[in-house]
Amino acid sequence: MDIVLITGSAGLIGSEAVRFFAKKEFPIVGLDNDRRGYFFGPEASTQGVKENLENTFNNYDHKNLDIRDYDEMQKIFQERNRDIKLIIHAAAQPSHDWAAQEMLTDFTINANGTLNLLELTRQYAPEAVFIFVSTNKVYGDLPNSLPFRELPTRWELPQDHRYYQGIDERMTIDQSTHSLFGVSKSAADLLVQEYGRYFGMKTVCFRAGCVTGPNQAGVMLHGFLSYLMRCCLTDKPYTIFGYKGKQLRDHIHSFDVVNAFYHFYQNPKSGAVYNLGGGRQNSCSVLEAIHRCTEMTGKKLNYTTHDAPRKGDHQWYVTNNQKFQSDYPAWRQTFSLSDILKDLNESFSHLRSENPSSHNLIP
Repeated sequence: MDIVLITGSAGLIGSEAVRFFAKKEFPIVGLDNDRRGYFFGPEASTQGVKENLENTFNNYDHKNLDIRDYDEMQKIFQERNRDIKLIIHAAAQPSHDWAAQEMLTDFTINANGTLNLLELTRQYAPEAVFIFVSTNKVYGDLPNSLPFRELPTRWELPQDHRYYQGIDERMTIDQSTHSLFGVSKSAADLLVQEYGRYFGMKTVCFRAGCVTGPNQAGVMLHGFLSYLMRCCLTDKPYTIFGYKGKQLRDHIHSFDVVNAFYHFYQNPKSGAVYNLGGGRQNSCSVLEAIHRCTEMTGKKLNYTTHDAPRKGDHQWYVTNNQKFQSDYPAWRQTFSLSDILKDLNESFSHLRSENPSSHNLIP
């Protein structure tokens, strides 16, 4: 059996990966202990997603395990060993702000948990492909040093700047402010690279930008676009942190991310690193996203702005996918930004509040 082991299997990327590979008839072992409920409260719980996966796919075997528990994890690898052909490591503590509340929890999940998985893979399934969901936060706030100019609804780079089409893998991850979350993910990123290069394992770090999709339980501290759409549909107040709401992000659908994983799995490398995001064509600022969400839903949004940005947050970030696209030319993005917003709107339409609102619409 060619088993796929997926950590964080009830989260956004993990659940998308379960559906993708289950439909290709891979036996799947999913690891998820619903820590999102602990991080962000009951509304962020992944319990419903987990139950849906179990009810939908008979080739999905769910394990309620914590990746920090080496002994329990070892039992999984001892039982399945070389039948494990692919590990998709998507489990994480994913928030800047939350990491500062419990630094040890954040680091042991993101860094120690990754080390556990790498070492167990090396011992029991050394030929398996190891895919790590990293983050663009490994670059810290270095992107904020770029020469931005202020436009009416966004910060932007000059068109002749080397990074105008997006930040590539040549940007250093050193000597910048990352946030504690960024540090723990950087440690894990380096470990994944080192196991690939030092031991010759088939490992890759995908440094993701803003990944979204209908299975994301967006909350204030994580899942920007998903949370914004939910706020629009439910008349919930929204808060912008810093940069006048003109901070720019690119967005990629979780399906396109997992499809990239599949392309790598078919032709893996050792110690590979790729930036992966929506690219310039899928970029928008917070203000622009608010306008598009309110226009699409017909709802007004009550929002406030805080002057101070989040620690280590990006003022501007667009992903350059050229390296991955060059190595895997058959991969294509299938979701535009409009497609992503439509998908979120349709998936969350049951949340729509019909209460009258006097909220102000973004101009």
